[in-house]
Amino acid sequence: SKYSASIPFLRRPQHLTGEFAGDVGFDPLNLASSPESVAYYREAEVKHARIAMLAAAGWPLSEVFDRPLTELVDADLGLSLSPVLDAGDRVPSILNGGMENVSPLWWGFCLGLTAAVDVKGIMKSRHSDNDGSGEYGWDYGFDPLGLYPYDEEGRERMQLAEIKHGRLSMLAVTGFAMQEYVSKVGVVDETPIFFHPFHF
Repeated sequence: SKYSASIPFLRRPQHLTGEFAGDVGFDPLNLASSPESVAYYREAEVKHARIAMLAAAGWPLSEVFDRPLTELVDADLGLSLSPVLDAGDRVPSILNGGMENVSPLWWGFCLGLTAAVDVKGIMKSRHSDNDGSGEYGWDYGFDPLGLYPYDEEGRERMQLAEIKHGRLSMLAVTGFAMQEYVSKVGVVDETPIFFHPFHF
């Protein structure tokens, strides 16, 4: 189609050919100005999507388990750790503050792991022709449970599911941050119906 599937009255950008899963021709700022930039932005999108999916799950889970786990560790090991949640049961974030309460060792681990994964992706991209074989910078071949289908149709379906969930997660995490900043209440306390039935 010559028109964008996302905005039907706009023409599909030249380089958004539908090669990648979830490509609906949405690029109102015309950032994808070449095939190389399309691949670059897709790699960035997939990486951010994966981090956002982890964050969308980890954010509320940390609000549920931070205090109980801290108390459990203190009781079992005789430590005197402090929960990182603030008085409103909000997780540390740029908008909430409290980032200094997170252990520097944890920050170092996260940064080191992120750098290692990114370097591997960069090396893979530079040694790949991106010829459709799946050897893209974001394709690490990580599938310990063997869930990735062997057939082409199944793989396309899985890739589409990943990018859609990732885009939704990026919006969700942004929503968590803004909601907690404005309301001064943790998302778990703001939406107890999703978490209080578990009696944590």
